[in-house]
Order: sequence, then structure tokens, then C-alpha cells
Amino acid sequence: MDIDFPLILVLLTLGTGVVWAIDRLFFYQKRFVAAEQRAKSTGTDLETELEEPALVEMSRSFFPVLALVLVLRSFLVEPFQIPSGSMLPTLEVGDFILVNKFTYGVRLPVLGTKVVSLGDPKAGDVLVFRFPKDGKTNYIKRVVGVGGDVIRYDQKNLFINGQQVSSDFEGAINGQEMFEENLSGTVHNIYKDPGRGMHMGAGEWVVPEGHYFVMGDNRDNSNDSRFWGFVPDHLVVGKAFAIWMHWETLFSIPSFSRVGGFD
Repeated sequence: MDIDFPLILVLLTLGTGVVWAIDRLFFYQKRFVAAEQRAKSTGTDLETELEEPALVEMSRSFFPVLALVLVLRSFLVEPFQIPSGSMLPTLEVGDFILVNKFTYGVRLPVLGTKVVSLGDPKAGDVLVFRFPKDGKTNYIKRVVGVGGDVIRYDQKNLFINGQQVSSDFEGAINGQEMFEENLSGTVHNIYKDPGRGMHMGAGEWVVPEGHYFVMGDNRDNSNDSRFWGFVPDHLVVGKAFAIWMHWETLFSIPSFSRVGGFD
């Protein structure tokens, strides 16, 4: 079962904040006066007498932390783990990446509605988004086309608005052919599988306004826009920009050898 962590975080932050606020507004003063009277009559310390209910104490302690995490995660930077090899060789299974939530604007938590626009995804960006088919599963692919672009993929060659994208052969690695691709000035490596048919994923698409056409860098092993369509802007999460850890399996040792930014 998928856990909607953003929604849980919002509810926990709201819940602890409401409990703390209600206590301060309606109960704290009465509790303070009663504690002050007890302290005077018994000679004890006021702090000793001024005890908070467990729920209030827990809410007061957790609310600032939850609020800070919510702000950071919703509006600035959010961590993700790479679950598949669709973005090889750029990103490997087990890479933990950072996603800039501020690059394209400010969006409301959970809803994803953009309230402040600071820009739009462009060709070459590594984009994290919610899968259009279910609206909740996080996917990561590279933006190939934006609204108005005509995308054609034929014989494992990529064309944007009639122009073939530059792709230079680099060598063979683990049964894959690696190419250096220049996508609107973003230079990165991609894989093509010589064992897969030349017509796999072939087609031509016109990208609607407010949508994006995305592909994995592991071109013959990626479930992307060639097979399920476009990514609407309201499902955009943010731009991936750095690897901060690599941890492939639970029983493996985390590695920091891949830490750094990527194109």
C-alpha cells in the first residue's frame, strides 16, 4: 500500500498546531493561575506545579519540528530514492537525490497547485513528477519537449521540431551502447540497447501547451511519454539536481562516492 507522506505530514503539523493553539487560548491561563496558587500555598516551585497534559506537551514539542520539515520539503528541497534503472547511466538504482521544489515556482503541499510561478521545465531538465496514470506515484525522467514542440523518435534517433538531437557514440558498457547527447545545451550520456528492435517506442507527438514530453536516459528500458503520454504541469514536483548518497539495498553499505550534481 502506498503511503501518502506529504498528506500525513500536513495532517500531523495541522493537528499538533491546533492542539497547542487551543491550549494556549483557552486552558493555559487557568492552569497557570491554579499552579500559582498551589505553589504559594505549598511553597513549591511554580514550574513544578505547572504541568502540561501529555498531549499538549507532545504537540508543543513536535509542532515546530514538523512545521520546519513541512516548509523545507514542500517549498525548498525534497529527497527521493531512485527505484529503477530507467535513468541509467545518469542515475543508478539506489541513488538518493535532492529535488529543488523552488525552481519552477511555489506549489501548495499535497494539492500541487502552483501559486507563484518562477519558471517552467525546459528540455534537458531531469524532472520529478507524479505519474499521470494515478496522480500519486513519483516518477523521474528527462524533459525532451515542452508545449508546442513536435517530437519524433525513429530508428532510436530523437528529433525535436524536425531537428535531430546530437548524439555521439562513446562506447559499449555492460551490453549497452553509450552515447553523449546534447539536448538544448544540456550534455549528458544515454544508453541504447542493441538487442532491442530499432522501432521500439517509435512515433511522433505534438506536445500540448502546459504539458511535457519526458524520456528516460536508458532509452530502451524506460516507461515514459512514448508509451503513456504527456506530463501536465500540475503534476510537476520539481527539478532533480544532486545525488547525496547511494544505498542500493537495505543490507548493503551506504556509499558517498557518487555525491554531487548532474546534468
